[in-house]
Formats: sequence, C-alpha cells, structure tokens
Amino acid sequence: MTDTRESRTLYLASGNAGKLKEFRVLAEACGKNWQLELLPGFPSLAEFEESAPTFAENAAGKALYYSRHSNGIVFADDSGLVVPALGGAPGVFSARYAGPGASNEQRIAKLLSEMKGLAGAERSAYFVCVIAAVRDARALAIVSEKVDGEIPNEPRGSDGFGYDPLFFFPPLGKTFAELRAEEKSRHSHRGKAFRRLLEVLD
Repeated sequence: MTDTRESRTLYLASGNAGKLKEFRVLAEACGKNWQLELLPGFPSLAEFEESAPTFAENAAGKALYYSRHSNGIVFADDSGLVVPALGGAPGVFSARYAGPGASNEQRIAKLLSEMKGLAGAERSAYFVCVIAAVRDARALAIVSEKVDGEIPNEPRGSDGFGYDPLFFFPPLGKTFAELRAEEKSRHSHRGKAFRRLLEVLD
C-alpha cells in the first residue's frame, strides 16, 4: 500500500536550500497539500551537465537524470533571462553569462555593458522558467511560464537574487529585487510555473 505522505512529496533536484524555501513558500501560498524536500544525497551525486540549447531540455534532462536516485516524484527547473535585442542572450547561459564562477554582480555588469546604447523597446526582456516532474524515469509534467519586463540602466533593490535587480516589472513599477516575497511569488516566472505544475500533478 502506498504511503500517503510519500505520494504527496516532491523532491527538488538541487542542493540549494534557498531555492527549496522559495518553492515551499509557493506551495503554501497555493494551499496545496504537497511536502517539498531536497533530493536525499544530492551533494554526493555526479552533477548533471546542463548543456542543452533549450530550457525545457535542461529541466527535463535534469529531472530524468536525478529521478534514478529516488522512488518518488523528482522535479527540476531551468530558468533564465532573455533579451531579444541581444539575440536571446543570456538565455540558457544566464548562470554562466560572465564565465564559470562569476558573481551576480559580474553577470549584471556584463549585461549592462552589452546593452549600452540600447533604448526603448530594445531594452525589453523576459524571464522564463520551465519545470519538469519525473517519476520512475517517466515524465509526469513539463510546464513553462514567462514574465515580461524591461532592463533599466542600473540595478535597483537588494532582495531577490540573480538578475532580479536588473529586471523592471512595469505593472508594479519596481524591479524584482524591490518586490516583497509575496509579490514576487505572485508575478514571477517561477511562481507561475510552479503553480501550473501543482495543478497538473493534482
């Protein structure tokens, strides 16, 4: 007989406790009865190489790869910032945009440098997030969401992470780094994608 708690547990294919906390906040806000945990033993597993050209392939590949180490539902996400005027960069290379091991500040500095001289619609951008859920080497769901915004001339705000200080969200007149946690979860690409995932799994 299947354990009810186990059947309602989602294992995040990550060793990032901060990311787990964000997903838990999202799950609680949705009112969904899912237990979220980091994949047991994740730090000791060989790292999955995210070398695919699309967010969906990276998310699905990562979830399939790590699901081999669990009997439960494993989910993984891939997300990034897309600037059409830069040919879609940073895109799937968002985390490695300024080179391996670069800091958030270095990635932001490079993006601002690349966008120097661009104005108006050329500074439009969007965040995209794809989440894949897998059990027993079978994909249960792959969902995708995006949120549109603009790249300001300088960073604003001290909350969030990654490119949040450089992503201006016109409907609220703030960057993602200036939003309260509940505001960000309501409007962000990751928040919208995770809500869709829980709806599909339910």
